[in-house]
Amino acid sequence: MALADAVRLTCPDCGQGNRVPVDRLAEGPKCAVCGAALADGRVAELDAATHDKATRNDGLPVLVDYWAPWCGPCRMMAPEFAKAAKALAPGVRLMKLNTEDHPQVSARAGIRGIPALILYRNGREVARLAGARPAADIVAFVRQNLG
Repeated sequence: MALADAVRLTCPDCGQGNRVPVDRLAEGPKCAVCGAALADGRVAELDAATHDKATRNDGLPVLVDYWAPWCGPCRMMAPEFAKAAKALAPGVRLMKLNTEDHPQVSARAGIRGIPALILYRNGREVARLAGARPAADIVAFVRQNLG
């Protein structure tokens, strides 16, 4: 397997970087260290360090939902975000970052209101979407911005 045939995926549970063959993404790859699923269509909760590794280093696009537990629209959007994660897997990974627990990350990302979605690809921000959205809008936003 050539390096071009594999993507790097950061484990949302332990932060370990994993090389995954592109043609095996749909098979449900697991972290080599902790065994957590890497691209199974579930939304992963991130801490600050894992957020930084995934958004900078991952070979697949990452859509991060910046949210807080006290935010009503954030809580209302959570099931829609989960539906979008299933629809976009395994080619895009959807993750969440609690802005209350990690204010330094949200400040660095320039988050002014929540919920806020930021799409990252190849270590760079590609696009932003503000406000609570239904799954169809989230999927359309990602597809439109990834081409």
